[in-house]
Amino acid sequence: MIHIVIGTKAEYIKTAPVLRELQRRGVEFRLIDVGQHAGLPPKFRRDLGLGDPDARLDDRGDAETIGEAATWMLRTSRNLMRSKRRLLRDVFGGETGVCLVHGDTPSTLLATLISRRAGLPVAHLESGLRSHHLFHPFPEELTRIVVMRVARTLYAPDATAVVNLQRMKLKGDIVETGGNTSVDAVAHVVADDSVTGSSGPGLITIHRVENLHRRGRIDALIGLLKKAAETGPVKFHVHQPTELALRKFGKWDEVEASGVIVEPLIPYEEFLAEVIVAPWVITDGGSIQEECSMLGVPTLLWRARTERQDGLGTNVVVSNYDPNAIDAFLSDPERYRSGRSAGGASPAALVTDHLIDLDSRL
Repeated sequence: MIHIVIGTKAEYIKTAPVLRELQRRGVEFRLIDVGQHAGLPPKFRRDLGLGDPDARLDDRGDAETIGEAATWMLRTSRNLMRSKRRLLRDVFGGETGVCLVHGDTPSTLLATLISRRAGLPVAHLESGLRSHHLFHPFPEELTRIVVMRVARTLYAPDATAVVNLQRMKLKGDIVETGGNTSVDAVAHVVADDSVTGSSGPGLITIHRVENLHRRGRIDALIGLLKKAAETGPVKFHVHQPTELALRKFGKWDEVEASGVIVEPLIPYEEFLAEVIVAPWVITDGGSIQEECSMLGVPTLLWRARTERQDGLGTNVVVSNYDPNAIDAFLSDPERYRSGRSAGGASPAALVTDHLIDLDSRL
């Protein structure tokens, strides 16, 4: 049996292409939700072409804040205290096989540990991304290192990721996928003939821990919102942890007075529809960096560095929080617009081929 063990919204979006490919081929699999974002509505999965999970480890709502994530992790980690036999029966339906995990979130770590506790080999999707700084970003870099060291199969999206894995001298088999499954996720939503341009508002979305728990970064974010609003219409799609952090530092009134349009998160397909007509995007999200790179949209990363190569040197600029870099980007974002990436081989199809073969050999 092929087990897909995930638990966040981003993991669903970037793993869904593999699940759809398995469905298309009539290959049976089990979807196991570890529950970091347990509040996702059924419609979210239906829009991705997926059904309900076969097993859930937690269903108490989204773990959005650091405190909620820690509580969720402690609660769901109790599964590691079960015997191998009980874990295999209760979580994995009594089926052996391979477990596919994705990325670098707390869900990724928990999924890996539970799979290994049950005696099942792990295949890591989006493997080999490295910042080479143990605590930046935290905890993502540490999570990646742990997962990559115990995984049997490492699906690396590009040559840089392959080199990173080779230098770590890991035991797992390295499989280059020729891109991230974001390629398939975007293609599933955005038609080849979709009109792109700059007819919509600029977009801002910030959510990383490194940007939400330092007063200096919060003050800089307020300044960014005000500066961006001077260029024209701007939408600020606000994650719950971002709003909580802004309120904690007493800055929410300044957000509302900054001149940007404040909106909650919206469904994936709606967000991509806004991205393709945005004059620019400012984000700290790795997945959004990948998507904007594929769509050629001018993008400013609200980070000091990124572990992803997508778009660097073409349409993606790493700000390093430098006011001069921010001013230069906002003064002429069109110079960073690039053509939409040409479609090629499907990374999800390659991963599916390998997963089926791997499962048959276990």
